[in-house]
Amino acid sequence: MAEQFVKAKKGKKEFVGLVKSNKMNKTIVVAVETTTLHPLYKKYVKRIKKVKAHDETNEAKIGDRVRVVECRPISKEKCWKLAAIVEHAQ
Repeated sequence: MAEQFVKAKKGKKEFVGLVKSNKMNKTIVVAVETTTLHPLYKKYVKRIKKVKAHDETNEAKIGDRVRVVECRPISKEKCWKLAAIVEHAQ
């Protein structure tokens, strides 16, 4: 397995999410799920944010669980890099 590891620098955000789309060249769309505490009702709320990440080798497929790391802006909407593929899709 050819995994590329990008060490997250101090202060850089790092998320694990599911690949939703890989139709663009060298770009994947990753759905990142976070849970936050509601300020009034004190219940945990699930939030899903879709981010575009740079995939240099086009190796991530739809359904893969991947780790993305914050980086400098690569294009208008793309400021994340694929760090590693945590789990391949079935």
